[in-house]
This record gives sequence, C-alpha cells and structure tokens, in this order.
Amino acid sequence: MADEAAARKAEVRKRLEEEAQAKKKKKGFMTPARKKKLRMLLRKKAAEELKREQELKQAERKRIINERCGDPRPTEHMPTEGLVELVEQYHNRILECESQKYDLELKVMINDYEIIELNRKVLDLRGKFIKPQLKKVSMAENKFAKLQQKATEFNFKTALKHVPQ
Repeated sequence: MADEAAARKAEVRKRLEEEAQAKKKKKGFMTPARKKKLRMLLRKKAAEELKREQELKQAERKRIINERCGDPRPTEHMPTEGLVELVEQYHNRILECESQKYDLELKVMINDYEIIELNRKVLDLRGKFIKPQLKKVSMAENKFAKLQQKATEFNFKTALKHVPQ
C-alpha cells in the first residue's frame, strides 16, 4: 500500500509539473514583442495612408489649377497685339474669378446668418435661452464719477448763491 500511495503521489506530481510547464510555455497571445511589432506595423500603415492622401490632394489641386487656369501659353515670340489680347483674356478671367469669389463669400455669410437664426429658433422652441455675458464694472470708477457729479452740482449751486444782485 505504501508503494501504491507513493506511485500515485509521483504520478500526481508529474501531472502537476507538466501542467505547470504547459502554462509557462503558453504566455498569452499578445507578448510585449508582438505588441511592439504590431505598433510598428500600424505606424507604417498610417504613414503610408497619410502619404497616399497627401499625394491625392496634390494631384487634385494640380487638376483643379489646370482646369481653372489652363495650360501656360508661350509669350517669347508673340507680337505685341497678341500679348495685349492675352493680357485682356487673363484680366477678364481674373474679373470672373473675383466675381465668383465675391458671390461665394456672400452666400457663405447668408448661410451663416441663417444657421444662427435657426439655432436661435430651436432654442426658443426648447425654452432654453442663452444668458448674455455680464460686463465687469469697476466700483471705484462709479464712485469717482458720482463724486465728480456731486462736486459739479455743488460748484454750480455755490456759484448761484454768490452772484451779486
């Protein structure tokens, strides 16, 4: 019996040691090295996306500039009348762009005003009102102004009393 108990104890110890070994080997999915590598890969991916986005913006900008301005025209061997005509075309184009810019700015101002008015109406419907900010007033200035006013009144009254008749 003693031999059987010792054999069972040895078997249990062996099983527990194997389980402990298995737990030590299985650290977990996200080890610090894996986290570091994953962060590095995410940074690389973000940098690539940012670069691609900047390239797309630059290409869109160039396309819009080419669409609006057109290709540059050679002016080296152009006669004077041709240069004058070209300058007039550019001048007319600038006027057109400025008028469009003015129209858009006006439209933006009108939209901003409408947004403010609609927000005010929404607040009125809800019953919540914006409290106006109170202005800070110096008490010393008010007292000084009152003293000056009293002094002028006193001087006026004393001047009236001393007028010879």
